[in-house]
Amino acid sequence: MSGRALLMWDEAVTQYDFGSEHPMDPVRLALTMSLVRAYGLDRAVDVVAAKPAGDSTLRLVHREDYVAAVRAASVDPRHADQAYGLGTVDDPAFTGMHEVSALIAGQSVGAAEAVWRGEAAHAVNFAGGLHHAMPGAASGFCIYNDASLAIARLLELGAERVAYVDVDVHHGDGVQAAFWEDPRVLTVSLHEHPRTLFPQTGWPEETGAAGPGEGGAVNVALPAGTGDAGWLRAFHAVVPELIADFRPQVLVTQHGADTHFEDPLAHLAVSLDAQRAVQEACHELAHEYAEGRWLALGGGGYAVVDVVPRSWTHLVGIAAHAPVDPESVIPSSWRDEVYARTRQLGPGRMTDGRWPVGFRDWSEGYDPADRLDQAVLATRKAAFPLRGLLA
Repeated sequence: MSGRALLMWDEAVTQYDFGSEHPMDPVRLALTMSLVRAYGLDRAVDVVAAKPAGDSTLRLVHREDYVAAVRAASVDPRHADQAYGLGTVDDPAFTGMHEVSALIAGQSVGAAEAVWRGEAAHAVNFAGGLHHAMPGAASGFCIYNDASLAIARLLELGAERVAYVDVDVHHGDGVQAAFWEDPRVLTVSLHEHPRTLFPQTGWPEETGAAGPGEGGAVNVALPAGTGDAGWLRAFHAVVPELIADFRPQVLVTQHGADTHFEDPLAHLAVSLDAQRAVQEACHELAHEYAEGRWLALGGGGYAVVDVVPRSWTHLVGIAAHAPVDPESVIPSSWRDEVYARTRQLGPGRMTDGRWPVGFRDWSEGYDPADRLDQAVLATRKAAFPLRGLLA
């Protein structure tokens, strides 16, 4: 296995653009890549571009009629069919939509292939993580579900156990749906409680299809307002034990940055420093249980200047075994670019001032009256016994 990490990047992914009024501004991708370069991380990884996913690959997850509908809307957005979730407020149709969505999917699939074949230890596609797209519909800013497609490709190549861990503020519903009945895939999602946030799914009781898939889905529904200590406590109370038991051959993780306290679309209160801590934890889990095979994806994140570029640059640095010091001062060249592109002042350091982040480990006991602990208990009671683990 190569010790180098791959960073999947094609400038054309910035054409994934729903329009100037949409919160998913592609400047977040451009600024992330610029910050990666400002720290010299592009020299610590192999920056490569994969081919767009073709129809046969897309059909590993998506229905043929849906792909045809995306193609039609891509040629003429006036033909967007809302029965497929296209042409909606969340997923407006735009010219070239199929091509750029297939390109993003191709980066995740290509990354998965490289990791499985031992051509790279780790791979990052921060343009990916579009976890809401369903087999037959667009949803939640997502056209093609690159995370599901990458996992499906790993299974096609012979993987027998793939774990997917999603720490986006929104439930990873599309990936859960794609593998609901498949015991080869364990999906774990930590997200804001469905009572208060889209897509209103991801309850602890959602544990996979009865029969072989039972226990294959694990959901931690966190109370609105959960901050660093609670978020890290929940992650460590659930994820490491599941990964240790499942022993995946590949770990796929989704690192939506929208858990951050500055994110305008959600209600958690997590810092950049806690996000970095979870990225490091995922990296360690990949080495401990998956022979280092790690595919890390982006996802949501709508504080497109202050949060997303810093969070995903940390992710690239960790994957490259060249972590960025949280206390480091961000190069002025990048801040100049931020102002030129957005007329905003960029952040000055790679920290929110909370590093290192502390939390109380679950092994130290829990408080049944605490809302965060209640959420963790609900997950453990619903899912752990199905996997032969103690709740």
